[in-house]
Amino acid sequence: MSDLVLGTAGHVDHGKTSLVKALTGVDLDRLPEEKARGITIALGFVPLRLPGGRVAGLVDVPGHERLVRTMVAGASGLDAALLCVSAVEGAMPQTREHLAVLRLLGVPHLVVAQTMADLVDAELLELAADEVRELLADSPWPDAPIVATSAVSGRGLPELLAALDALPTSRRDAARPFRLPVDRAFVRRGFGTVATGTVWNGTLRDGAEVQLLPGGERARVRGIQVHGLAVSEAQAGSRAALNLTGVEIDDVGRGLWVVAPDCMPSSGVVDARYDHLADAPLLPGEPGVVVLHGTREVPARVVPLEAEGLIPGERCLVQLHLAEPLPCLPGDRFVVRRASPSATLGGGVILDPWAPLFRRKRAGVAAAEAARLAAGEVEVFLERAGPSGLTEADCMQRMGRVMGERIGDRRYAPGVAAGFRQALQDTLAERHAAEPLAQAANRKAAHAGALRALDERAFIALLEAEAAAGRIVLEGGRARLPGWEVKLDPAQSAWCKALLERAGAAGLDGADPPEEFPDRDALLFLLRDRGEVHLVAGRVYATPVLVQLREKVRAWFSEHLQLDPGAFKELSGQSRRTAIPLLEWLDATGVTRRMGDVRVKAN
Repeated sequence: MSDLVLGTAGHVDHGKTSLVKALTGVDLDRLPEEKARGITIALGFVPLRLPGGRVAGLVDVPGHERLVRTMVAGASGLDAALLCVSAVEGAMPQTREHLAVLRLLGVPHLVVAQTMADLVDAELLELAADEVRELLADSPWPDAPIVATSAVSGRGLPELLAALDALPTSRRDAARPFRLPVDRAFVRRGFGTVATGTVWNGTLRDGAEVQLLPGGERARVRGIQVHGLAVSEAQAGSRAALNLTGVEIDDVGRGLWVVAPDCMPSSGVVDARYDHLADAPLLPGEPGVVVLHGTREVPARVVPLEAEGLIPGERCLVQLHLAEPLPCLPGDRFVVRRASPSATLGGGVILDPWAPLFRRKRAGVAAAEAARLAAGEVEVFLERAGPSGLTEADCMQRMGRVMGERIGDRRYAPGVAAGFRQALQDTLAERHAAEPLAQAANRKAAHAGALRALDERAFIALLEAEAAAGRIVLEGGRARLPGWEVKLDPAQSAWCKALLERAGAAGLDGADPPEEFPDRDALLFLLRDRGEVHLVAGRVYATPVLVQLREKVRAWFSEHLQLDPGAFKELSGQSRRTAIPLLEWLDATGVTRRMGDVRVKAN
């Protein structure tokens, strides 16, 4: 496995590929056009054994100004860069542009090789070194080692290898899901489709299922190589070649990602922190650019979230409106270039690949949320999810940890969860006001308004949590506010009392509900919910009457195995017209269970 990934950088003809050959013995200029023109056109990859025993994956990039996009593809995901500056010519335009790209991509370490040192005297060599130190003074690498080298004579190569060996080992996140941006794809006879790239995160084991983004095609890994050696797994930081089954070569190419299934979004709208280079042209409005991320290039518009817009040399918050899906995650680096005339404009860090589309009327809110994300306040992801919430897997993907309040199987921002609780209180209060004779609101009626954002399981979880906290009362499948009780006026009380007396006197014959009375049905349901009566086949039965019937039936089963309709009619003293509904009530209440034409004890 690679312990770190190095990449060359520097102006065209400053000896990058020659230096790589001197260090590794491998000539990476293999294309006929590269041989004919004497310049590197395509990315090259080779392992480099360091004196301490570590293996570095070395990426050689082109230096021509027209190939900066290819350079960015090779420089993405580097642990360190080997900047080659000719001792003859000194720093040149692509030297500066490559340094800017390395800074924008957040490459943590830099080593400088003064190439062609055998072609100048000691005084000119020292002047060239001073120029490099001045160039690096305001960079992230002011103390980068500078080594004078010659690919022809071998001068300085041991010292350069020692400087590279002193670089810290790659500290990539192996715990995150596997991601690899494809920089090359080809068909190998006898194997099929092969994709190569640097593993950004995670670990991939041979035989695992992977996903290609954008597009979402699934494939299976049938072999992994790291620097030509077959291995059982590829880890973060490795230069890997993956043999993929289930996809054709036309499905794979530079710019795609091979990832663990469903581990990252393919976004069309992205919030980002953006640095506009000091020497880049000022672009008013919402300029059209090309966004370079990993090995992918996507046309986009840059929409400033702040009124000041894009200012050379300044950092700002923007939203990228992408013409094609861009698979990315928070924290990923990107570079922005102008297509014509070509120039590197700036770059930055992805903040939110799930960002809501920017609206002018919400400009202040959008800018404030992006600023909080840039400051590390990841709870913004929960807030932006709103009433939809996030699964715990979503939380890990977006925030790196599980946060928020749990309702059902989802997590919500505290303010959103509080909103659900208040909505439940308001809904129950509205139901009580609309139905003053209802002892409680049924669950379906309460699952309304803002609470509809919760699925059935989450809504039940909310009810149970609120009941446990004493903020509501659950009565079976119904809910009410604590302290809520039905208050009857004298006429309603008298009607209920008269009905209870009639039902009690009717016994198992049951009573007909009175034909005319205001709120007759509501009062009947109230008496039912209080447990004072039961409604069976349109008739009203006093609860004590049915309790007595139930005990008689249970006593029957202490001496008999089954109960047929004839025996039940004799036991209850009822005709078939009323006996059958009563038997069905006994079934429904769990006293009996029907088997054919007879009943047996339910349990």
